[in-house]
Amino acid sequence: MADKAHAQEESLFKAPPIAEQERMVEAILFATADPVTLQELAGRMPHGCDPAEALAHLRKRYEGRGVNIVKIGDAWAIRTAPDLGFLMQKETVEVRKLSRAAIETLAIVAYHQPVTRAEIEEIRGVSVSRGTVDQLIEMEWIRFGRRRMTPGRPVTFVVTEGFLDHFGLETARDLPGIKELRAAGLLESRPTPGLGAPTDDDDAADDDQPPLFEDD
Repeated sequence: MADKAHAQEESLFKAPPIAEQERMVEAILFATADPVTLQELAGRMPHGCDPAEALAHLRKRYEGRGVNIVKIGDAWAIRTAPDLGFLMQKETVEVRKLSRAAIETLAIVAYHQPVTRAEIEEIRGVSVSRGTVDQLIEMEWIRFGRRRMTPGRPVTFVVTEGFLDHFGLETARDLPGIKELRAAGLLESRPTPGLGAPTDDDDAADDDQPPLFEDD
């Protein structure tokens, strides 16, 4: 009698076939704009499902297609295949451009995270305005990190998953270069001060700001 009850319980919570689990994962990723973690997938799928296995099968199925299943930080999303990014040119060029100060601040956070405001100012050689940091936080490209265990316990800044998602990165170790930033519409076609040859038409507001990297 106990064995029969146990068998009924097992059948009640029996996971759907892996092919059906693939369809579930595909539906969730397709309908969700933000990347989804395995834990979130498991929370939405029926008891007994294995979202990791279903995701592995789904990624293989999408290889070579116009869209791919990509990992962004600890989450997953459906994104346009990298080699077809040129088709999205109209959307990307409409992204508002960042000021020189914001670009330099973002670059420092990305390459030196976690980094404090004082460290950003030390690297740039000028003070960082509150507006610059607020703009990057509002864009959800940087966020507050852990406080340093130093006198004053200053807050640190790190890049967000939104930043990684925008540039199609899995981690901050695969950061975009100048070409990628220009392709995203965040840089002018002219060389960026400090990252290329100097120009005479830099923004007047930035005339007193030294470049991010000085020439040897």
